[in-house]
Amino acid sequence: MQFDTIIDDLAERGWSLQRRFLTSDLTLDLAAECRRREARGALAPAGIGRGEAVAVREGIRGDQIQWVEPGQSALCDGYLAQMDALRQALNQALFLGLEEFECHFALYPPGAFYQTHLDRFRDDDSRCVTTVLYLNPDWQPGDGGELRMHFADGTQLDIPPLGGDLVVFLSGDFPHEVRVTHADRLSLTGWFRRRPADILNL
Repeated sequence: MQFDTIIDDLAERGWSLQRRFLTSDLTLDLAAECRRREARGALAPAGIGRGEAVAVREGIRGDQIQWVEPGQSALCDGYLAQMDALRQALNQALFLGLEEFECHFALYPPGAFYQTHLDRFRDDDSRCVTTVLYLNPDWQPGDGGELRMHFADGTQLDIPPLGGDLVVFLSGDFPHEVRVTHADRLSLTGWFRRRPADILNL
């Protein structure tokens, strides 16, 4: 079972790559959903920072996003349900205290990238586990757009955004970047969240 493998990987090394986490048909359906949102003009340039400090800086990241909310489509609701099942499995096995899942569609047009960063804010540790589901069924080696993970020992790992593959990692432990893409790069990127530490310590 893929959930068991993800749990074992997170416990052992803090990250997991699951090939063909979704079927080809479901991957294509989610990619089409992202394209429909793009056609409606629903995707907007992503910013960096949070709250009132959010700013669009294409020299740092160049993707366009739209957040996924329950009730927007049966297709997305099915994916959210699958991620909630994973949340419960992670809590049961690793006692992470994950309370919710948030995610957005992301589209990187040709030439776009995202510089090295952590997914956890300095003053907010609520993002605990990152997930990236790729929606690119016809990705070719020369298309770029790899997720480059940086490890504490100085090594790196490049993961191509192959359709149906899922990457899961501890949000605060792995600096990572998106390499320059030469074709439209689609994904569903999400975070399992827990209560911030300052709330837990009240």
